[in-house]
Amino acid sequence: MDKLKPYEAISARYQISPESAKYFLGRVQKSFKTEKPSHKLILEFVETQELEYLLTPYELAAMMHESGAWPHALISEPPAIVDDPDLY
Repeated sequence: MDKLKPYEAISARYQISPESAKYFLGRVQKSFKTEKPSHKLILEFVETQELEYLLTPYELAAMMHESGAWPHALISEPPAIVDDPDLY
């Protein structure tokens, strides 16, 4: 029996497309400056945290950094996306 790839496990657990799961894992990696955690390490961290819902990639990277799971430096937090207020 084949083992699931990390993106497949994220996809199944949080009911998102495999493409979205790949993108998510890539964004978590890009949240770190130089040293990037592997997809397998990110998945192991998510599984140990038993998260009910998927955080933003930067929030997950920050949790990994704060817990010591991946102690390498983070990039600065990306700006929050704010919708324009409805005009009607």
